[in-house]
Amino acid sequence: MSAHDDKLSTWKMFWSIFKGYWVSEKKWEACGLLAIVILLNFGMVYLLVRFNNWQKDFFGMFEKADYSAFWPYIGEFTVIAFIFIFFAANALYLQEMLRLRWRVWLTDRFLKEWMEHQAYYRLQVLSSDTDNPDQRISEDAGAFARLTVELLVGFLRKVTSLVAFSVILWNLSGVLSFTVAGHAFAIHGYMFWACLLYAVVGTWLAHVVGRKLIKLKYDQQKYEADFRFSMMRVRENSESIAFYGGERMELAGFGERFGQCVRNYLLLMRRHKLLSFYTNSYDQAAVIMPILMAAPRMFSGGFQIGQFMQLTHAFASVKDALSFFVSAYGTIASLAAVIRRLGLFTRHMKQTEAITDGVRMIPGEKGRFATSDLNVQLPDGRPLMRGCSLALEPGGRLLVTGPSGCGKSTFLRTISGIWPFGGGEVATGGETTLFLPQRPYLPLGTLRRAVCYPRETDIDDARLGEVLRLVDLEKLTPRLDETDDWSRILSLGEQQRIAFARALLAAPRWIFLDEATSALDERREKDMYDLLRRELPDTGVVSVGHRSTLFSLHDTELHMDGGEWLLRPITAEQCA
Repeated sequence: MSAHDDKLSTWKMFWSIFKGYWVSEKKWEACGLLAIVILLNFGMVYLLVRFNNWQKDFFGMFEKADYSAFWPYIGEFTVIAFIFIFFAANALYLQEMLRLRWRVWLTDRFLKEWMEHQAYYRLQVLSSDTDNPDQRISEDAGAFARLTVELLVGFLRKVTSLVAFSVILWNLSGVLSFTVAGHAFAIHGYMFWACLLYAVVGTWLAHVVGRKLIKLKYDQQKYEADFRFSMMRVRENSESIAFYGGERMELAGFGERFGQCVRNYLLLMRRHKLLSFYTNSYDQAAVIMPILMAAPRMFSGGFQIGQFMQLTHAFASVKDALSFFVSAYGTIASLAAVIRRLGLFTRHMKQTEAITDGVRMIPGEKGRFATSDLNVQLPDGRPLMRGCSLALEPGGRLLVTGPSGCGKSTFLRTISGIWPFGGGEVATGGETTLFLPQRPYLPLGTLRRAVCYPRETDIDDARLGEVLRLVDLEKLTPRLDETDDWSRILSLGEQQRIAFARALLAAPRWIFLDEATSALDERREKDMYDLLRRELPDTGVVSVGHRSTLFSLHDTELHMDGGEWLLRPITAEQCA
């Protein structure tokens, strides 16, 4: 992609993220807040113009030796300063309020897009380069709102200041007359033109010096997020790491990722140093420029002291307005990096939405589970299963077997409707289904919430106590309302029994288990399957597993191997 195309892409990303809030149901509230902030900033510019005129009159008073006006001028300054402070404080408060409400709206939008159509899952399936989506939602959305409001309000204020002070600077500049090769020239408002030329050249040089900041800031956010994520992974897998004694390797990983942060930050520091050197030079030169240009007229008596002070202040104000992009270049670079992260995140989520599900989920006959000409594939098109057609009657029990890596778990994902790669039809009879993975998900919060997940927690304590007793976790009943990280507290075997408790509460017509008893001993595994048969006699079961003991708990086997499949009854020899 060329630099030009990259700029166009950034602008498209910005507009895509920006416009949503301003055309949403919150648009009138947003526009009202922005209008008040702009009006307050206009008022602040007006007060700065009044202060500019006050400077002329105040210093003119000393030139005229009219000291009786000293205190009235001090009183006028006090009133201007008080009103300015009032406007500035309220403008900042309302600007922060607008930023907060925009962030709330953006965060809600990104969260919905991330959760809808299972984009959070499909982004991982597609091996997308969308790293750390949690950071993009929690941090980048807020940064986008903050930086955009800051730049938008600052730009509008500078435009207003430019218009107001350009008139003053033009009128005070007068005419610069000079002769070149016998030809007379006159430049009206010459100090305004000099200021404009200075700002244009300065802005171009600022871009030359600081343009590399955008990529460096983008990379810094990525490296910092990767470093945080690596530490989070250690926290989530602390027991496994402790068993392996993997501290040295984890430290090496930390050092590698943190080293990336440090190396990139050093590059950022050097680029910031160059930009700071340039911007400070630019600002300091702008202090002396109007003095040098106005000095000849001052020495010849063409300026009074008050006019001279007014001129230098007007020049500085026009220069600041025209140099907005110079002073805000660091902020613009940060915003560009944020836009790129959010834009790519949005683009990849839309790509997941565009994926059509090859497998059709249809109602089918009541109580039966069936597949018709089912094909299961990997994202690259490699087949795992071809043309599978099977039918299970209510209460049927199917065991899916095959060598590791043949696609058994992917088969379960396909019939659940979350795996989009493949073809054919899956019919569940319009009945409720429940999938139990090898490692159950336990949400943060109370144990009650973990047991009921994903249902609401409105189940009475007696029923919850009963299902916990049935899965031999009665000891947890008094702790139902305790809030903790239960995935850390409970062993994997206990977590798997929590999943069976969920099955009893949900009472689905079909349960699909992906090695959901791998952490249980054989006796307890048999107890859990017998529990399902006893408490949910009409519920069908489809299991994936490797243990030979599972054969006696099912009546039909679906064997997968190299894309081929075989459906056969389980024999007594297999159960022995």
